[in-house]
Amino acid sequence: MQPKKNPNADHSKNSSLYFVIGLTVILFFTWRAIEWKTYATVYGYEALNVDDDDDEDVPITEQIKVPPPPPPPPPAPEIIEVVEDEEEVEETVIESTETDQEEIVEIEEVEIEEEYDDVDVPFAVIEDVPIYPGCEGVKKSERRNCFQQQINKHIRKNFRYPDIAQEMGIQGRVYVSFIINKDGTIGNVRMRGPDKNLEKEAARIINKLPRMTPGRQRGRPVRVPFSIPITFKLN
Repeated sequence: MQPKKNPNADHSKNSSLYFVIGLTVILFFTWRAIEWKTYATVYGYEALNVDDDDDEDVPITEQIKVPPPPPPPPPAPEIIEVVEDEEEVEETVIESTETDQEEIVEIEEVEIEEEYDDVDVPFAVIEDVPIYPGCEGVKKSERRNCFQQQINKHIRKNFRYPDIAQEMGIQGRVYVSFIINKDGTIGNVRMRGPDKNLEKEAARIINKLPRMTPGRQRGRPVRVPFSIPITFKLN
């Protein structure tokens, strides 16, 4: 059975095209309506009256003139009194200090002895070094070496590593200084090291030094400072 409608007369096939064209036209008119602007025409003008603001009443002031102060009176002249010099001035007679040859008295030369009571003489420059026990029979020129050897021997003999320092792994060098007094005893022991326990052990070793023959400077006993490092090293 054939359709009754003519296919050429079918208007629905172009409906999409018509829809797009219609939508475009509507959007165009809508856009023009939104963008449409109107301007109000204003005729006339408003005059600005400037003359009213310029008219200001300036008060009239009168300047009062103050007369200047009067000049100060001139100073009164000083009155100079003349006093007659009635006092007599005694002339000072300067006698000559030169003496006659008969009055010259011979003055004997006085030898000033140097005092070494309170002077510390370093070990390196003292004339007679302190004598460590056992170095009495050594020559004078070799007593310095004998003294130092005996000090080192004493340190090795009495050396004892502190237990606390060993447990903590502390080691280092302690610098010890002391003074050999005029009676041969040891005094004024000072330490400087990395740990208090090492310093305490170094002081104990030095304080065990025996009494020595004191050092002498020009035949008199003097105090002699001496310093030595003590090394604490863990094996």
